[in-house]
Amino acid sequence: MADLVREIRFCLNENVVRWTLLIAFVLSGLSLLNGMLAVEHQHSQLEVLKAETEADQAYVMPSQGDPGSAAYYIFHLTYDPPSEFTFVALGSRYELPWKHRIRMLALEGQIYENDPGNPELSYLGKLDFAYLISIVLPLLLIGLLFDLDARERRESRLELLYATSMSGERVLFYRACARALLLFVAVAVPFLIALLYANAPLGAGLSILVAVVLYMLFWLAVCRFVTSRKIASVSAAAILFGLWLLFTTLVPVLGKFSVERMVSVPDGGDILLTQRETVNDAWDLPPEATMDRFVAEHPEWEGRTAVGAEGFEWKWYYAFQQVGDQEASPLTKALYAGIEDRDRQMGLVALFSPPLLIERWLTHTAQTDVTQHLHYMDCVRNFHSSLRHFHYEMMFGDEVFSQEKMKQLPQFEACQ
Repeated sequence: MADLVREIRFCLNENVVRWTLLIAFVLSGLSLLNGMLAVEHQHSQLEVLKAETEADQAYVMPSQGDPGSAAYYIFHLTYDPPSEFTFVALGSRYELPWKHRIRMLALEGQIYENDPGNPELSYLGKLDFAYLISIVLPLLLIGLLFDLDARERRESRLELLYATSMSGERVLFYRACARALLLFVAVAVPFLIALLYANAPLGAGLSILVAVVLYMLFWLAVCRFVTSRKIASVSAAAILFGLWLLFTTLVPVLGKFSVERMVSVPDGGDILLTQRETVNDAWDLPPEATMDRFVAEHPEWEGRTAVGAEGFEWKWYYAFQQVGDQEASPLTKALYAGIEDRDRQMGLVALFSPPLLIERWLTHTAQTDVTQHLHYMDCVRNFHSSLRHFHYEMMFGDEVFSQEKMKQLPQFEACQ
């Protein structure tokens, strides 16, 4: 321990170390601030959307005279609120939808809507804490360690250092550990401040720091293995940068390419096209053609699907909306099964890429990974199903439409 403390004091006297620690501290703070501002923005968006949706429903509902028009004109907000650790890793919330404004039409035409992002900002990357740890932190550590052994050899004082140090040949190991420890403190202090400010669970927060320590130990071991060889500092830097490139880019990119080749998924456009063609074609078909397919999936309404001579009834309209979703259902199931399978396969790829592994672990902890997105989509589907059941009871069943009945309209509650 005394050797480590001595090396820490020694490191803090070097300008390159102090500047690197300052950069790490600032980047850590910025990444966490960026994450917290994004979470705050999403919370404020949700509050505005909730208020607007509630006001819209209060305005529209009294003017509706039947269940069909009420179902058509009343919109509902569904959402996946940020978790306590979303500020650590925004993950899928950068690209995939986490809120929808839906109504009781065919769901497949609504569930894939997304707010367009800024492609230039997406190209530049996303600076959250997960990105800092998985991608930037190894580079900072390499910058601190690549010249550690070579400098002593270059200045012909390595043997003298070994001879005069109480640690002997382990002195450079302690020096590397001291630099890694200082770098960890530089990124951990802003994280602990953010953790307290966000009032997030301390135990889970500390587990994130444990993961960061393990990740840094991996890169520390890689750096020591390379720099302790008798090679020039330029060669050591080139090798370490090559390994960084291998683990952070080549393995994830090749793994993603291979997984996408092995696990095919239906195109989202095909799902929308199938659903919309089915709905559009239904206008030109006899109502019985639609109702027969509707009853095949919902036998509880058999004998209640007759359409009058007027040619249009809301129950027919919503039946072919339902049939549109039914027609697209096999493609939808295949899409989600494929997404889950690809995510599992990428989990295996991550075993060969520590940066990808810790990034996946951080997004899992922050509940911003693909699994959470699929869970949210299930919640939207369940809520839409409850809307259909509520209105079908008035369209096909014995329930009578009234403003009193509409007060029982299902309201979306965020799934845990």
